[in-house]
Amino acid sequence: MKEILIKPLITEKMSADTERTNSYGFVVALGANKIEIKDAIEKEYNVTVSNIRTLRVDGKARQRFTKTGVVKGRTNSYKKALVTLAEGEAIDLYDNI
Repeated sequence: MKEILIKPLITEKMSADTERTNSYGFVVALGANKIEIKDAIEKEYNVTVSNIRTLRVDGKARQRFTKTGVVKGRTNSYKKALVTLAEGEAIDLYDNI
C-alpha cells in the first residue's frame, strides 16, 4: 500500500481552524483521493471523519542573489487535505514527540 498521509500541517492558521471547526490539515500523496485519505486517517488516529476537502498547492517561484549570479528555482507542489472530524472527536498530534 502506498503512503497516503505524509505529514500533518501544524501552523497558526490550522491551530485556529482546529479550535474553531474541529478541522485538521494534512499533506497527502498527490494521487490520493478522498476515500483513501478518509480510510488512512480513521485507521491511523482511530477517529470518525465527517468531511474532507482537498486542494493542490502549486510551488512558488523563488530566486536568490549569490556571488555567482541569480539562482532561480521553485518550491515543490503538494496536495493538502482539510479533514473535519465528528462531534466530540479529536486528534492529538503531539503525543509521540
